[in-house]
Amino acid sequence: MSVVAIIQARMGSTRFPGKVLKELGGRPLLEWIVAGASVIPGVERLVVATSTEKRDDDILQWCDKAGIDCFRGSERDVLNRFAKAAKLANELLVLRLTADCPLIDPIICGQVIALRQQTGADYASNIAPWTFPDGLDCEVFTAKALFIADRQATRSYDREHVTPFIRNNRHRFKVETLVCPIPGLGHHRWTIDAADDLTFAEEIVTKLGADPRDARPSHLDILRLFDRAPELAARSRRPPIPPSANKVSSDLHADSYTYAASAALLSRAEKTVPLGSQTFSKSAMQYPQGAAPHFLTHGLGGRVWDVDGREYVDLVMGLLPNLLGYQDPDVDTAVRRQLVQGTTFSLATELEYQLAELICAMVPSAEAVRFGKNGSDATSGAVRVARAYTGRDRIVACGYHGWQDWYIGATSRNRGVPKATRELTHVAPYNDIGALEATLESHPSEFAAVIMEPMNISEPKPGFLADVKELTHRHGALLIFDEVITGFRFSRGGAQELFDVLPDLTALGKGLGNGLPISAVAGRADVMQEMKEVFFSFTAGGEALSLAGAIAVLKKIGAAPVLEAIYDTGKKLADEVTTLIHATGLKNVIGLSGHPSWKILVFEDHPMARKEAIRTYFMKEMIARRVLVNTSHNISYAHNSEDIALVVSSYESVLPILSAELESGRLEEGLGIPAIQPLFKVR
Repeated sequence: MSVVAIIQARMGSTRFPGKVLKELGGRPLLEWIVAGASVIPGVERLVVATSTEKRDDDILQWCDKAGIDCFRGSERDVLNRFAKAAKLANELLVLRLTADCPLIDPIICGQVIALRQQTGADYASNIAPWTFPDGLDCEVFTAKALFIADRQATRSYDREHVTPFIRNNRHRFKVETLVCPIPGLGHHRWTIDAADDLTFAEEIVTKLGADPRDARPSHLDILRLFDRAPELAARSRRPPIPPSANKVSSDLHADSYTYAASAALLSRAEKTVPLGSQTFSKSAMQYPQGAAPHFLTHGLGGRVWDVDGREYVDLVMGLLPNLLGYQDPDVDTAVRRQLVQGTTFSLATELEYQLAELICAMVPSAEAVRFGKNGSDATSGAVRVARAYTGRDRIVACGYHGWQDWYIGATSRNRGVPKATRELTHVAPYNDIGALEATLESHPSEFAAVIMEPMNISEPKPGFLADVKELTHRHGALLIFDEVITGFRFSRGGAQELFDVLPDLTALGKGLGNGLPISAVAGRADVMQEMKEVFFSFTAGGEALSLAGAIAVLKKIGAAPVLEAIYDTGKKLADEVTTLIHATGLKNVIGLSGHPSWKILVFEDHPMARKEAIRTYFMKEMIARRVLVNTSHNISYAHNSEDIALVVSSYESVLPILSAELESGRLEEGLGIPAIQPLFKVR
C-alpha cells in the first residue's frame, strides 16, 4: 500500500519563529526532514503542508527550488490541511512528520509503517506511549481514517493537532504502537522547539560529521556519541516540554452528548456479564443513567478516554490504584522487561523477596510479607492469620474491608453469606473508643482482631489510634490496619507512619501496583509465621508482572517527591473547591473531608432535595464538563496544574447551577434520571 509522507511546516512558531528554515549543519531544518523522509522504506511521495499565511511564502519558495510538492491550507485547522493534502496526493496511507524534527531516523519510521502494514491498523505510531526521544516521532494512518476525522472532529484541539481524534477514538479505530526496546529514551528531547535546542542539535551533527544528504545519523549513532560525550547526554535529558502527543486538550467544555457507543456496549455486555462490569462501583448503577460513559479505552497521565472518544480529567483513577497515573513510564518499562522473561512460573522468583524487602524497609510494622491480588485478599488473609494466632473467631471491623464473607456479611450486602459467619463480625464506629470497648467486652476473650482503616473521612482524634491498640491488646486481640488505600498514599510508610501507631498486621494494596493486580499482608514476624500453616495460597500470588511493577512503584516513591506532589495537588484542589462551595451557599449540602490525597465528597440532605439526588445531579453536570468523578478526589502524581484548573473551572460552572436548582425546588423534579443509591453505608 503506497505511502505519502506529509511534512507539517510553518514559520509562525511562538517560541522560535522561522525555525523550520533555520540552518543546522549549514542546511535548513526543512532540508533535513525532507532528506530523511525521502529514504524512509515504504515512502513513495513527499508533500510539505504549510499554511496560506504570507509568512509561509518562504516555505513555498524553498519547496519550489528543491522540487518538493507543497500544499497550502489553513494555519490553525491543520487536520483539514492534512486531509486536503492527502486527497491531492491520492495515496492510501499517510505518514505524518513535522519540520522541527531534523534528526528523524528513517529506519524507525519504516518500522512504524511496517507495523501498520502487518497489523492492518488504522493508526500506528511510536508516540502512544512515548518511549522514543521527542524528535524521532512519526505517525502513519490510513487516508480513510484521516478523512473521517476531518469530517467529524469538532474540538479545536483535535483540528490543531491532526491525529488525536483518530488516536483517542480507539473503539472506532485500531491503534498500534512501536515501543522502544531501550528503556529510558522517552526522557530525551532531540526536537527543535527553541534556540537552545538548535544549538544542542548543532553540536550533535558537528561531532558526528552529519549531513542531511549522505551522512545522516541514526538514533544509535547519537546514543554512541552520548557514550563518548556524557555532557551531551545530560543535556539531552533536560526537563522536557511535553511532546504534543502527550499533551491533552484544555478544551473540556460542557457539551451535549449521548454516549451512544457506551450505551450500545452496555446492552451487549449485560447479556453475558451481570451488571455489565466486574466491580459494583464501576458499574452503570453507580453513575447517572444515560449521562455518563460506561466503558473506557485508555488513559494517559491523569486523563482517560471513553469508547465514544471523549476525554476526561479522571478523579476516580481506577478506584485509587493509579497512584502514579496512567502509562507511568517507569512502571510500564518494568512490566515490559519482565514480560519477555515470563509471567507466572512453576516456582518462586527473586522478585518476591525483593519486593518484600522493599515493603519491610518502607512500612514501619512490616517484618514479613505475603502477596495476594486484591485488597480483599490482604484483609482476609490478615483476619485468617489473626484467628490462627489467637485461636479466636470474632472480629471487630471499622471501615470498608472488601468482598469476602467475614466482612461483607456484616453489611446490608450480605446476600449469600451464612448467618453463622455474619454473626462473627461486629462493626464499631470510628473515633469512638467507648463503643469499641463495649463491643470487645460484649464477648470477652472471643475476639481475634480489630481491623480498621486508620483514617478515612475523618482524622483520628488525638490518641485514638494508640488507645485502640492498647485496648485491643488488653483484650488479647491483634490490631490490623487496613491500609489498602492509605498505604503508600498518606506517607511512604502509610497512615501508621503518619500517625506513629504500629499495628500487628497490615493489609496493603491499590497504590502498591499503580493499577496492577497486587496486594500484600505484612506484619510482625512472629504473627506472620502463621502463614506457614494458614492456607493463604494463589496460583497467581507470585505473578511476576505485578511484582516487577510494584518494585518500580516503591522505588519511584522512595526516590521522587511523589507523595509530596500528590498532597500539594490535592490540597490546592480541595482549598479552591471549598472556597467555591462556601461562595455558592452550599456548605451545608456539600463538604470535603479526609486527607488531601483522598478528599471524600460528603453530601447532605437539603430541604428541597435528598442527598442522593444532589450527588447524582452533581455527577451528571461534572461528567458533562468532562470531569470523571464519583465520591472523592483521588489524586495521582500525574495530575498536573492544567488538570486541576479544568476541574476547578467545572466546579465554578456546576456549583452555582446546583445552588439555583436547590433554591428553586426543581432539582429532584428536573433530574430526569433515577437518583444513584449507595451500595451500603461504610464510613
